[in-house]
Amino acid sequence: MGSSFSGFSSDSDADGDGALAKPRLGDIPESCVAAVLMHLDPTQICSLARLNRAFRGASSADFIWEAKLPENYGTIVEKVLDEPKVLNLGKKEIYARLCRPNSFDGGTKEVWLDKRTGGVCLSISFKALMITGIDDRRYWNHISTEESRFHTVAYLQQIWWFEVDGKLEFPFPTGTYSVFFRVQLGKSTKRLGRRVCNPEHVHGWDIKPVHFQLTTSDGQRVASHCHVDNPGNWIHYHMGDFVVGKSDTSTKINFSMTQIDCTHTKGGLCVDCVLICPSSVGKLINSLS
Repeated sequence: MGSSFSGFSSDSDADGDGALAKPRLGDIPESCVAAVLMHLDPTQICSLARLNRAFRGASSADFIWEAKLPENYGTIVEKVLDEPKVLNLGKKEIYARLCRPNSFDGGTKEVWLDKRTGGVCLSISFKALMITGIDDRRYWNHISTEESRFHTVAYLQQIWWFEVDGKLEFPFPTGTYSVFFRVQLGKSTKRLGRRVCNPEHVHGWDIKPVHFQLTTSDGQRVASHCHVDNPGNWIHYHMGDFVVGKSDTSTKINFSMTQIDCTHTKGGLCVDCVLICPSSVGKLINSLS
C-alpha cells in the first residue's frame, strides 16, 4: 500500500519524520487525468484544465477532443471554413474554431458547435430566404439592429400574401434536429438607452394562424400551425424536427412559413432568421420561448 503512494509524491518519498508523503492532485499522471476528462463535457474539461499543470496538459489530448467533434467534422470544415490547413491543427483547436460563429454563403448563414453538447447549430438569415414582395418597399423594409446575429432583419409593414420559403443542403451529423423561425411582432428601437417596441403596424395575425411546413430529401414531412403573438419579444416558433441517419452525405431540407389567406392584410412583423439545432438544444429554446 505504501509503495503505491510513494510514486505520487513529486518532491520526496517521505516527509521529515520518515513517513510516506501523502499523494497530491498534481501527482496524478496526465494519462489517467485524460482518461477521466474524456467522459466529461467540453465546459467541464475547460474548467478542470485550470486546476494544475497535469490537468492543463491532459485537457489538450487529441483523443479527448476528437470524441467531442462531430463524426464528419472534416466535411464541415471544408464546407464552412475557407482554410484547408485548419484540419492540420490539434483537435482542441479545431473544436474551438468550430465553436465560433462561422459564416458562409456570402455571410447569409452561420454554423457553430453548441459548447455544452458539441452539436451542430446553423442559422440562416432572411437574406437567404425567398420572401414574397421582399424587394418592394411598400411592403418590406430592411432594419439594422443589434438584436440579430446578422445585424439586419426584414420588417413587414403590410401585405395580403405572406410567404417565406427556404432550402438548405448541409452535411449534418447523425441525430435529430429542430427547426425554428425567429420572428417578432413590432419594431424595436432604442430610446434614451432603453429598448422600446413600436406595435403601430401590428395587425392581422390574430385572425388566422400561420402554417409551417418542413420536408427532407429522404421523404420526411412535418406540418404545423400556430398564431403569432407576444408583441415586442423575439419568439422561436418551432416548425418541426427531422432525423439525419447518415453523416456521409448532405441532408437537403425545405421549409416554409405562410399565411396566404387574402381576406385580410397582415403587418408589423420582423423576420430575423431560421435556426436549426440538435433537438436537445431545441427543447431548451422551447422552454424559454
